[in-house]
Amino acid sequence: MNPKKLPIYELRVELSDALKAGNRIIIEAPTGSGKSTQVPQIVLDCGNAGPGEVVVLQPRRLAARLLAKRVAFERNEPLGGEVGYQVRMEKHVSAKTQIRYVTEGILLRQFLSDPQLRGVSTIVFDEFHERHIYGDITLARALRLQKTRPDLKIIVMSATLDAGPLREYLAPCRELKSEGRMFPVEICYAKKRIDFRHHPMWEAAADAFEQAIESGAEGDVLVFMPGGYEISRTVEAIRGRRCARGFAVLPLHGELSAHDQDAAVGECDRRKVVVATNVAETSITIDGIRIVIDAGFARIARYDPNRGIDTLLVERISRASADQRTGRAGRTAPGTCHRLWTEQEHVARPMQELPEILRHDLAEVVLTLKAGGIDDVENFEWLEPPDPKSLARTLALLADLGAIDHAGRLTAVGQKMVSFPMHPRYARMLLAGQEYGCVRQACLIAALTQGRSILERNKGAETRGTRDEVLGEDDVSDFQRLMRAWSFADQNQYRVDACRRLGVHAGAARLVKPLYQRFMKIAEQEGLDINARAPLDEDLQKCILLSFSDQVAKRRDRGTLHCAVVHGRAGDLDRDTVVRDAELVVAAEIREIEGRGLNVRLNLCTAISEAWLDELFPEDIEEKTEAVFDPVLKRVVSKECKLFRGLELQASMKQAVDPQQAAEIIAEEVLAGRLELYKWDEAVETWIARVNCLAEGCPDYGIPAIDEEARRAMVQEICLGAVCKRDLKDRPVWKVVKSWLSAAQLDLIDKQVPERIKLPSGLNARVRYEAGQPPVLSASIQKLYDLNETPRIGFGQIPVVVEALAPNQRPQQKTQDMKSFWENAYPMLKKELKGRYPKHEWR
Repeated sequence: MNPKKLPIYELRVELSDALKAGNRIIIEAPTGSGKSTQVPQIVLDCGNAGPGEVVVLQPRRLAARLLAKRVAFERNEPLGGEVGYQVRMEKHVSAKTQIRYVTEGILLRQFLSDPQLRGVSTIVFDEFHERHIYGDITLARALRLQKTRPDLKIIVMSATLDAGPLREYLAPCRELKSEGRMFPVEICYAKKRIDFRHHPMWEAAADAFEQAIESGAEGDVLVFMPGGYEISRTVEAIRGRRCARGFAVLPLHGELSAHDQDAAVGECDRRKVVVATNVAETSITIDGIRIVIDAGFARIARYDPNRGIDTLLVERISRASADQRTGRAGRTAPGTCHRLWTEQEHVARPMQELPEILRHDLAEVVLTLKAGGIDDVENFEWLEPPDPKSLARTLALLADLGAIDHAGRLTAVGQKMVSFPMHPRYARMLLAGQEYGCVRQACLIAALTQGRSILERNKGAETRGTRDEVLGEDDVSDFQRLMRAWSFADQNQYRVDACRRLGVHAGAARLVKPLYQRFMKIAEQEGLDINARAPLDEDLQKCILLSFSDQVAKRRDRGTLHCAVVHGRAGDLDRDTVVRDAELVVAAEIREIEGRGLNVRLNLCTAISEAWLDELFPEDIEEKTEAVFDPVLKRVVSKECKLFRGLELQASMKQAVDPQQAAEIIAEEVLAGRLELYKWDEAVETWIARVNCLAEGCPDYGIPAIDEEARRAMVQEICLGAVCKRDLKDRPVWKVVKSWLSAAQLDLIDKQVPERIKLPSGLNARVRYEAGQPPVLSASIQKLYDLNETPRIGFGQIPVVVEALAPNQRPQQKTQDMKSFWENAYPMLKKELKGRYPKHEWR
């Protein structure tokens, strides 16, 4: 298609004028309108952005490369000349480059080496509606830079965008909108729910392809699948259908070679089927597509609290993503979209994806911000602030890894970690691998912890026996066995039959290899020495410890798998771990399992030594002496303990304690109900209730209320000198409690809130005092005769509740208005009770 016929080209004059008038622009244009390829060229060619590079941020590496190649072709330039691209571990740029497509993290890292971004005139944020975390952060850094570089232009582009919050964030800014051109697309839903466990999604996609082709649908086909494995199976399934003869069936995802990617998006001499990940959803446009088949899934990164990192999970896409995919069929002519889910299922899908800032691990981006001189990340100018708990957890992890100190400042180790384009946990692992001569093993461990375990559980005694025979036994680390299992699978080319004998998941093992190779490539690029020899067990154990020191655990005792974990947590060693006999371990995975209550399971464990904690983390070792209550001895003891990040490593007890500390601790046990003050009885509680009744009912008389703080002070005074349960038997409770008031105040209590009130009938009736309740006087109806006014205490300011009892002493009526009681309630009660109790007096 001629670029000048693309819908976005209609905005070229408005865009040029906007660049001349201001430095912040929002462009909203639908998928396929040409914004990703044409806007950077318009910016460069109009001359209103000033001298310097136009840097275009893309969420995906594949899109950055393909878009750069397309724009270079349109400008009749070689790739890497006027137009280039830069992604992790790959770049094609030169001194001549004026338009540079980059993935979002690249520019954020450029801020570290050049905070002023010299030579950059314009930053274009493409596909911003996807709300990737690095896009958010880089936009915030760019806005901050504009304060000192007002010449820097910022353009934010999106296919579908809630522009309100972004408009406010970028204000003042100019908004431009292209309506685009979209042909109608017919949406076909599955007639009934497809169970992909029994009918794989690739077979369902092949069925939909066959249905579409046999019904006479025209044009090329785009099939959406969540990842590389599903794509390869889909390619096989479609090629196996008779109706696919004459079609070129091509995969498209980020792990393919550049040649294979180009083949998928380029021109073809026959009809083609492109099977792609969500990279084809918005970032790139493939000409000729008129049929879309959508499995409705994508691999989405979410924070996994078990591993403490982001994990790619296969999840249902949102309705907004489904709409984007559907639109791919109507770019050049009317089309159809076959959704492999029902219309009812569609309604249940979320409207949009959560922004990454709310579902991602923040460790890598926070470390990058720290390296960029932004120490106060809590008050950073976030477009959408992260969850405070998530941010606090991130800072704690970075401190545990040694990347920041306890004041939140970047350390020398943290500065080294920033250069590794990976999660800080694994950056720390590779640095440790260099120190201990196990970089190769560190790369493999990092790869093994990214996805599902390659060793299947509960495979039976025969499989366990074969596994032990082939892999050998080990009591040092679960990773030793895991690495041997992966090597076995790799040597056997991931054949399902060979892997099944050992209970190895062939598919999961296959996915480890590209990750392993990627980590090895990063290690080589950062100048690390790739060891040829296997390291000593101790060296590998220390390497693992440095990467997972936030998950150190200590066995409670030899007879149990229960462990205490640093930072006040607890859990149980997994029953399949090989290090069940170790006293101290570090777990690479802490998994929460729902069941009867919440069980915390420690997996992928490695045995460690206390001496290593002293050696590697001297600042996190604390030795302290404190007085504590021993529940077994029922006494306060002096405890000397050694702690690592709150985890007790050693402890010894002595009986000599400070009397004041002992009194406070014994008092806490009493107040918590675990110890008893024998002479603090119901009479004491009643007296306290009387005091509080007068204090609350007659505040002008200055009687101090006895609240929880006062109780605590009283109990502490009573317990002074006591160090054990036996010492509480003869404590002088009344003396201490009544010392709360002066002699004159005690006299007021006796007179104004009396224990008994004399009734006209001659009965000396007891008054009940309860915390938070008005005082209550209970008497049988016959004893209440002639009591025509409600009794009052506390200088006549506190009315007493009168509880009228039947002759059997059961309550019949409560009142604070005796006159109304005799006039209204009593006649009814008399009628009811007189027949039951004829021998009693009834007036």
